[in-house]
Amino acid sequence: MSAGAVDSGATAPRPRAVVFAVMPGGRGEPGEEEPLNEIKELLSSADMDWVADVLQRKERPHPHSYLGKGKLVELVEAVKESGATVAVCEDDLSPGQVAAVLDAVDVDVLDRTELILTVFSKHAHSMEGTMQVHLAQLEYELTRMRGKGHILSRLGAGVNMRGPGETKLEVDRRVVRQRIQTLRRRIDHMARTRRTQRARRLNAAVPLIALAGYTNAGKSTLLNALTDADVSVRDRLFETLDPTSRSYRFRDRDYVITDTVGFIRKLPHALVDAFASTLEETTLADVILVVADAHLEPSEIEVREQTVAEVLDMLGAQAPRMLVFNKTDLADPGKLARLRALYPEAEFVAAARGEGLGRLQERLALFFDRALRQVRLLFPYAAAADMHRLRGVASDVHEEHTPDGVIFSARLPVAEAGSYARFSLDSMVIENEASDADDAPADPEDGLPDAAAPVGPEEREEGT
Repeated sequence: MSAGAVDSGATAPRPRAVVFAVMPGGRGEPGEEEPLNEIKELLSSADMDWVADVLQRKERPHPHSYLGKGKLVELVEAVKESGATVAVCEDDLSPGQVAAVLDAVDVDVLDRTELILTVFSKHAHSMEGTMQVHLAQLEYELTRMRGKGHILSRLGAGVNMRGPGETKLEVDRRVVRQRIQTLRRRIDHMARTRRTQRARRLNAAVPLIALAGYTNAGKSTLLNALTDADVSVRDRLFETLDPTSRSYRFRDRDYVITDTVGFIRKLPHALVDAFASTLEETTLADVILVVADAHLEPSEIEVREQTVAEVLDMLGAQAPRMLVFNKTDLADPGKLARLRALYPEAEFVAAARGEGLGRLQERLALFFDRALRQVRLLFPYAAAADMHRLRGVASDVHEEHTPDGVIFSARLPVAEAGSYARFSLDSMVIENEASDADDAPADPEDGLPDAAAPVGPEEREEGT
């Protein structure tokens, strides 16, 4: 290969990022800089390398440039010294703040929402997930579109006249709006298909379980452990975006469990709106398993659980919630003992090792068993379809084959028990007893007055 040739197989270097942020000042509280650590995790998920950070202690950012003048100079120096190719802000920036930082540094500038959108675009694989991310990107871009400067906007100025810069901006906005409308229609069509699939599961009376929680808490690992699925479980934020529903069977009963998009602090509203059809799973579930990372500090766990609760409340999820601590194998015994004392109602599992899954399944079975009714049913052998459906919705099923059909002793959801009433042995017994009473010959002694009643031997002796 000649010196001037380019190696086609060489990979492009990873972007090098300087992180800058404004945080309330100087208290030195434990975990105070954790949000900066989180943005660094997002950088790793976006395939970027952190090289430096600039942190300003201040109650609120500067309204025009985000950073103060001195810290802006420090950011410029950090970018030059580290050879960074991008500056990433921990917060969302206004268009004016982006312009001010861009004027100071000669590299690309990303705010928190843009970085999260970058991560989502890398991890979306399905058609629906890709379109949802694209929709969120376009909606974010629409709020950031500006003119090309004062010169172009003033050219041709006059009464009822618009400059070419402003006209170009309006054309761009119209194109983006049209693309947004097209994506929304396609996503709505997929959402209707998803609702049809949900309706089938609801009609089958199969218990629905939704996994929710902070991103990278191990939801997909738990799904894989319970259902033998093969969802990707790499250790990075927002590894899985596409909702995955799988079933598992426990004590003769089927359950459907769905993994949903992970949450994060300051989750952009554009993403919540774009993924609304995906997040609907949490609003229709019978129970929500809120998965938490057990090896984090209790203060951080509390903050993350509050974030998850706020997002679920915003979505309108009303189902009961069960807290599940995952990754217990990574936590030291002292921390686990403290968590058990703080959260006595929680379940503790190590999904990667399969530890604690049996207790969790028992707890879920007990939760759903409260709405079950014990029944005894007799199915004719011709009712094979009804018997097959029963096996999917019932628990503690026992079968007995008789000349008349198959007798099932099982526990059914109350709503389902009514649909099998015609096969109920108890109702058959009652009906047969009533039928026997109707068909029996009338007793000649019935309806006679007391004076005409037969007289016993003792009464005859007294009357003689």
